Amino acid sequence: MSMTPLTGPMCTRESLAAELREIGVLPGETLLVHSSLSSLGWVCGGPEAVVQALLDALGDDGTLVVPTHSGDNSDPAKWGNPPVPETWWADIRASMPPYDPRTTPSRGVGVIPETVRNWPGAARSAHPQTSFAALGPRATAIVDGHTLNCQLGERSPLARLEEAEARILLLGVGFATCTAFHLAEYRIPAPQVDNSFAVMTPQGRRWSTVRDISISDERFGDLGAAFEKERPVFQGKVGAAEARLFSLADAVAFAEVWLAEHRPRTAST
Repeated sequence: MSMTPLTGPMCTRESLAAELREIGVLPGETLLVHSSLSSLGWVCGGPEAVVQALLDALGDDGTLVVPTHSGDNSDPAKWGNPPVPETWWADIRASMPPYDPRTTPSRGVGVIPETVRNWPGAARSAHPQTSFAALGPRATAIVDGHTLNCQLGERSPLARLEEAEARILLLGVGFATCTAFHLAEYRIPAPQVDNSFAVMTPQGRRWSTVRDISISDERFGDLGAAFEKERPVFQGKVGAAEARLFSLADAVAFAEVWLAEHRPRTAST
């Protein structure tokens, strides 16, 4: 057992819920949360207490949404962190477990989304790489209809969140994690690429390749800095974490203009 003294602040379900309310989280709203557990300090009860606090702040009529991405289900030819030998590629494509919304773990998005994914009653969308999980009365409506050829566009939960007038909470993370900016990429000229993954079909497992928009989080940090200078962004502390709360639709609309001007990309077919 580590003998390193714990550092604070000490957070509880109750203290976190109170601070979430203080920064403006409202009962009954739909909230997309990007998060870092370690940024909060020491949390009594760990990620489960954070999820409970979020649900407490949202109330029975609110809906909590998180990214539950699983980008490792992808073409090994494109892997770079780390790359794998080309001689392995065919075997990986043949052996990669197919996406299952019930059991496929999320990766690279933190322990809080993984906790939501496993929460009783959670619904999860169908994309094998960029799924979202949700809890609450609007959960199913948010995650349904996520098509294989639309990672983060009009047929993804991001567009349903926009329709629901959802807000985004960045909890201890920066704008580089803001997936809603990707929705703007689908609305301006952008290249298309082949995207591959393992899926289950009525005929069984298969390796599938679809055509989709090429998404990139390049300069999302700069985009976020510009956004919060010009648009309403509520800021405050939750535990030790810096928190930002803002409209998803506002962020997407701003990103459409900013990306077209500051990070133009050439469309291709």
